[in-house]
This record gives sequence, structure tokens and C-alpha cells, in this order.
Amino acid sequence: QVQLVESGGGLVPAGGSLRLSCGYSGSIFRLNAMAWYRQVPGKPRELIARLTPDGWATYADSAKGRFTISRDSAKNMGFLDMSSLKPEDTGKYLCNTHPPPPDTWPASEYWGQGTQVTVSS
Repeated sequence: QVQLVESGGGLVPAGGSLRLSCGYSGSIFRLNAMAWYRQVPGKPRELIARLTPDGWATYADSAKGRFTISRDSAKNMGFLDMSSLKPEDTGKYLCNTHPPPPDTWPASEYWGQGTQVTVSS
């Protein structure tokens, strides 16, 4: 069981910025990549950004140039800095490992609650 606590979401106008935070327990990202996912009702969970343990970051095409993923291992915190936000960025953002836990594992034990980002047009 892991503990993941996302925060920092909110309602912002298009063009605005947000910093999402992910507090985590233990050393789950010491050997596993950390990732931010977006979940929108009726759509599959989408990988937005990924950061390997050695610091290599990759992004979904929709996030390139606008989002930055980072991690402060000393504080057990991960971040997603989002700028130039668009209405299509709206959704619940969750952090976890990449690859993510299998879908057969109970979400209540392996996922946090996420943080809602809503971008108004």
C-alpha cells in the first residue's frame, strides 16, 4: 500500500497557471518513474508527464512546452507545473508510478484522490 496525496488544483481561466503537488510515502519513486495522469469521465486515463529516477522527463504531446514535471526526493514531493492552460486540460490529475499499478489492484490502496483542474474558456 502506498500513500499519494495530490493537491494544488483549482479553477483557472484559459492561459493561467497552476502548480500541482504530490506528496508520497516511502521511496516508491527511487526505482520507479514518477508520472502524472489525467482522468476525465468517460475517457481512459491519460499519461501527461513522466520522470525517470535519473531525471529524464517525457511529456504527452498536449503537454509539451507548457508543463514541467519535477521531484524533490528529500521532501518526498513531486510537482507538475502547468502554464498556458487550455480548457482541454480540464480533468482530475493523479500522480503515481509509471507503469501504473495494475487495474486489478484496488484503487483505494494504490491511488490517491487526485486533484481537480478546471480551465474555463
